[in-house]
Amino acid sequence: MDSLVVLDFGSQTSQLIARRVRECQVYCELLPWNASAEQVLRLQPKGFILSGGPASVYEEGAPRIPDYVFQSGLPILGICYGMQALAYQLGGKVNPAPQREYGFARVAPLQPNPLIKGEEQVWMSHGDRIEGLPPGFVAIAASERSPIAAMADFQRRYFAFQFHPEVRHTPHGIALLRQFALEICGAKPEWTPQSMIEQTIQRVRQQVGSERVLSAVSGGVDSTVATALVQKAIGDQLIAVFVDTGLLRQGEALQVRQALQTHLGVELIVVEAAQTFLEALQGVIDPERKRQIIGETFIRIFEAQARQVGMPPFLVQGTIYPDVVESSAPDRAQAQRIKTHHNVGGLPPDMQFQLVEPLRYLFKDEVRLVGEALGLPAEIIWRQPFPGPGLAVRCLGEVTAARLNILRQADAIFTEELHKAGYLRLRYSEDQVEGTAQAFAVLLPVQSVGVMGDQRTYQETVALRAVTTEDFMTADWARLPHDLLARVANRIVNEVKGVNRVVYDITSKPPATIEWE
Repeated sequence: MDSLVVLDFGSQTSQLIARRVRECQVYCELLPWNASAEQVLRLQPKGFILSGGPASVYEEGAPRIPDYVFQSGLPILGICYGMQALAYQLGGKVNPAPQREYGFARVAPLQPNPLIKGEEQVWMSHGDRIEGLPPGFVAIAASERSPIAAMADFQRRYFAFQFHPEVRHTPHGIALLRQFALEICGAKPEWTPQSMIEQTIQRVRQQVGSERVLSAVSGGVDSTVATALVQKAIGDQLIAVFVDTGLLRQGEALQVRQALQTHLGVELIVVEAAQTFLEALQGVIDPERKRQIIGETFIRIFEAQARQVGMPPFLVQGTIYPDVVESSAPDRAQAQRIKTHHNVGGLPPDMQFQLVEPLRYLFKDEVRLVGEALGLPAEIIWRQPFPGPGLAVRCLGEVTAARLNILRQADAIFTEELHKAGYLRLRYSEDQVEGTAQAFAVLLPVQSVGVMGDQRTYQETVALRAVTTEDFMTADWARLPHDLLARVANRIVNEVKGVNRVVYDITSKPPATIEWE
């Protein structure tokens, strides 16, 4: 099918560009800026998009646009660093901006062009700016601090934005990307959930052949859809393994077993491993170390199970792209690590499996679309996300059985009250967002003074976190009703022994991440 290629210069939203293009039903892949011409051009792209990145184009060793991109004669769209690289390499002038430009801005067209047709609200994030256009280019839009906020070479079909059209903070950004993909590049909109499924099935069959395959399932959206996809591809070659780590939410272990056996009907092995994980995590406080320990412990358990069933060489994981981008996997050398995800950066180098990751380059909303197309029930597809390391990364400080019990109770109360108030599922309507994409409790390693029954207490603190997001690359805190928050806090303090303070997290992503660890 027709496709576009995003060349990645290291921005944390690079994959989001590809996601937005796919939203326009055009297949799109993200590849490193220094990938070989053969690797990129074998996709037969209809055009290129150059991502943002943390470097400055005039620095020694800064990433460059490969020559084959210009030699291809295909349309190019540069975004932020991609715009500056385009200008710099084609003879323009890029310097540090007199005043950096971060956050909301308004751009206005300077002359008729096929992309920016009126004043637009956009999201800026740059410290450099273009101060001299390369030959053949004209400025097509400006903002208060960027005289050249967008530029174009109409003859060569080169366009560039200083702002980020891929983020939701640029409300009409997807329309700009759609216009570039469909009209400028002439790509056909053929990327649909059904085509995602067909391509994934083909890849899985090519990878595993007739071998038996283990699937690591947690009952969450990602691992369930990944398991369903692989089962559709290879049938009874698949064995699902559910490891009860003791790090799950209240009542979750039973729910997981019922969901997998009832709805998927796969062969299921259950491993009780709570004590193993608790012992491995004893005394560990650093969140990176927690993730690494959990990742390795998972793999060792799966290796033991594999030996019992004849050692199949393949392991299915529900890894999705936000896991990859935040772990800064080796194929994104320009990106900076945010945190290691247990099923990406936490895997031991000597593990005895080849990974099968059918969702590795999909976002959460794409995963749900695939799940719906596979016929999975709504209660699985719309289940709130839960991190693979479980409550270990929501129990800040040392992970103990007692602290996990406090966290489970607080989290269950929060979830119950959100459900009763109708806020457990995200809904969009005309500039309004209701509900939550993800909501949970966090136990902090902080004790504070309180008063209960006229007596002084010195007990633990629970933080509540609830966010709205479509893609989990950026997120905003959920504006929950005050009376709902008051009810949750009152119940937690009264019903959960050992807690005397509840706080609500009102930080967006970025600068924070969704999880606390």
